[in-house]
Amino acid sequence: MKAEYTTRQRNQILDFLKEAGSHVTAGDIITHLKEQGAKVSTATVYRTLDRLCASGFVKKFVIDERSGACYQYAENAECDAHFHLKCIKCGLLIHLSCEFLNEMNAHILDDHGFTVSSGKTVIYGTCAQCSGKAEPKSACSHSHHSHIEKNTQE
Repeated sequence: MKAEYTTRQRNQILDFLKEAGSHVTAGDIITHLKEQGAKVSTATVYRTLDRLCASGFVKKFVIDERSGACYQYAENAECDAHFHLKCIKCGLLIHLSCEFLNEMNAHILDDHGFTVSSGKTVIYGTCAQCSGKAEPKSACSHSHHSHIEKNTQE
């Protein structure tokens, strides 16, 4: 990672991303900074995020065009290793590491010569709460872990 000029806004954004530990939007960052009394423009936040992404400190994920981009501190960015489930009604985002999906990846590679980018793979549908169905199992029989977060920025 190349050395970069450090600004107060850059440090505040990095600190917020480290504390969040998961995906946040530029809007989340702007709201947080303003709640902390920082005077920061939207353009400054986006410019700083672009620079942090370019230098490798932050990862950018585009889950869908409606929600826009999400950002995550690179040390916490395990999203390259798992699929995402996204509720089209409420915006719920589920991080899913599942052995069954790993088997599917292996099949696609072995039989079709295609490597799936799991971290960029989003399966859209309706979550249990929005569909009025029973809550999902805490962990499927194939799952190593799953993490759920609400991501409703539009």
